[in-house]
Amino acid sequence: ALEQAMKDLGRSYTRFDYLGHGQSTGLFTDGTISRWTDDALAVLDECTAGPQVVVGSSMGGWIGLRMALLRPDRIAGFVGIAAAPDFTARMKKDLPPEGHADLERQGYWEEPSEYSDEPYIITKKLLDDGQRNFVMTGPIDITCPVHLLQGMKDDSVPWETALDIQKALVTDNVVVSLIKNGDHRLSETEDLNRLVLATERICSQIEYS
Repeated sequence: ALEQAMKDLGRSYTRFDYLGHGQSTGLFTDGTISRWTDDALAVLDECTAGPQVVVGSSMGGWIGLRMALLRPDRIAGFVGIAAAPDFTARMKKDLPPEGHADLERQGYWEEPSEYSDEPYIITKKLLDDGQRNFVMTGPIDITCPVHLLQGMKDDSVPWETALDIQKALVTDNVVVSLIKNGDHRLSETEDLNRLVLATERICSQIEYS
């Protein structure tokens, strides 16, 4: 939906699947935040030119913030959809005793997924690597415009996370949109419209800055 909207507005648009996701090759269980950030930076460096607005959902929100920190000369704006920085800390804290036991015994735990019949595989490698990518441990030194979209009925990312991110961001140019009946995916028509408007608003700011 966002790709089509941006094309209709005459803007270029790049999207991709991380290692082990969607149409990309590789195993999801081989992925870490560091590896997926490297994927994103490779696409940024090799497939795009000029200032970019990064749009990231959930885990992609964490990776988008990392991109803005690592490529401040390229990232001119950021839109987060239920952005979930440092989520591996909460994931580790919420693991049941059998989850911790499985991590130590076999290196992963199979968590039942609410979105699929297939379990969600949480690896020890993912949790250990996550700590090296934390961004919520102090001020987030990002100075570009930011818009955060967050559903208040999100059962994966607490809605207060969006407020915590805006407090941590160095930039004052932050808009937080809390959607009272919004869930984690924010894929209803009105939610997609909000996403398009938020993205175009930031694009316009960059053009006239």
